[in-house]
Amino acid sequence: MEFSFKGKNIVFNKPLTNLDKFVLKFTSILERLGIRYVIISGYVPILFGRSRDTEDVDLFIEQLSAQKFSGFWEAAKNEDFRCINAYSAKQAKEDFLEYGLAIRFALHDRFIPNFEVKYPKTRLSEYSLDNRIKVIIGEHYLYTSKLELQIAFKLYLGTDKDIEDAVHLWDLFKDNLDKQTVKDFAEDLGVTHKLGKLKW
Repeated sequence: MEFSFKGKNIVFNKPLTNLDKFVLKFTSILERLGIRYVIISGYVPILFGRSRDTEDVDLFIEQLSAQKFSGFWEAAKNEDFRCINAYSAKQAKEDFLEYGLAIRFALHDRFIPNFEVKYPKTRLSEYSLDNRIKVIIGEHYLYTSKLELQIAFKLYLGTDKDIEDAVHLWDLFKDNLDKQTVKDFAEDLGVTHKLGKLKW
């Protein structure tokens, strides 16, 4: 995969998969409404060429007022998305997001793939939103977590799939990433002993 870094942005071209189109359809709603978001976890390595499936796309959004969240809820409905674990904007915001729980959105006629949407509740989740990176794919773009954090977090999750995700991202981007920053995040997460999995 050929890519370039322009400042903090990653620029590359690829044919969009159905999953990519699903993600861009949802994030375009957030963009249109001026809602900050960051995509984390499994979709990130998939976006960058890792060959595997995923049932959900995880993202954090900034905390929203009731009015702004209601506007997002209606906009999502108008774009054929439905929330599969809450029946109203009020319930989704007050009973899920504000209690640190995720709400899930899928297209109206299916359950997967779906978006798992949460507010950031930890220092590192807030960091991921505040320090997101822009990924430009041809004429499209979206925001993902900083790759050094993404790699360390995948090591923290620790399943075979997650370790392979971390290795994929490191192998692809290692010449453009800050090794010490990966170490610092790994130390924060208590997984410095797993850094050897990256074979660096």
